[in-house]
Amino acid sequence: MAWLGYRSTVERFPDAARPDFVARVRADGGHRHEDDALALLDCAIDGRRTNRREFSDEAVPAEFVETLIGAAEIEGAQASAVENRDDRLAVARLSQLADGIENTDPAYRAELRAWTTNDPQRRDGVPSPAVPHVDAGAQDDVPIRDFDTQGAGWLPTRTRSSMNQCLLILGAQEDVPAAWLRTGEALERILLEISLAGYAASPLTQAIEIARTNAMLREELRLAMHPHVLLRIGRAAATPETRRRRLVDVLTETE
Repeated sequence: MAWLGYRSTVERFPDAARPDFVARVRADGGHRHEDDALALLDCAIDGRRTNRREFSDEAVPAEFVETLIGAAEIEGAQASAVENRDDRLAVARLSQLADGIENTDPAYRAELRAWTTNDPQRRDGVPSPAVPHVDAGAQDDVPIRDFDTQGAGWLPTRTRSSMNQCLLILGAQEDVPAAWLRTGEALERILLEISLAGYAASPLTQAIEIARTNAMLREELRLAMHPHVLLRIGRAAATPETRRRRLVDVLTETE
């Protein structure tokens, strides 16, 4: 909308009686400025995708990490880089613990199977060409979620998700639906900034999804915010495109 020259206002959860009604967006005419940072992100939308390949050892510049932290603040969320060795070790240890807990849960495995698809007619889900083949050869410090539910992943097994790579924790001051929504908005802006700069990203959320390990992570990393997403950022070979829901499936036009 910004790229097309429209200014917008957003009402989040505008109807208390309809908790699934997430937001109402109103468009107003305006003039787009060529230096509008939001408008420029339009260029990254089509190329934005989760990359589960092995990342290179190239360091992500500190100034770019600061740009991502600033992007989170613009969207009403918070971000923090995991930098010192003790914090990195804690993230790796707790992610491995949470990954083990989740993978012993039949409901979790069933959800992954439901989300993984090779149906060419389906407009969402994670297809085999976009996931690594899983055979215990990943060599991960911080586990990547195993979407290879049928042993049909096309990407290389080795992903080497390292605790020494650029890790960013994204969250908010509160742990309520409004804060989750703000964090989601910030996540999308950060992912677009990453894509625009030519970097790759993949969410590493396991340690945050389990209440026990989430609390431990918050304590051990001395976080004031509630962590909602853990991101790995770096350089990687291009990964296949995944499916997107149609605009009409997520937006309803009203007067």
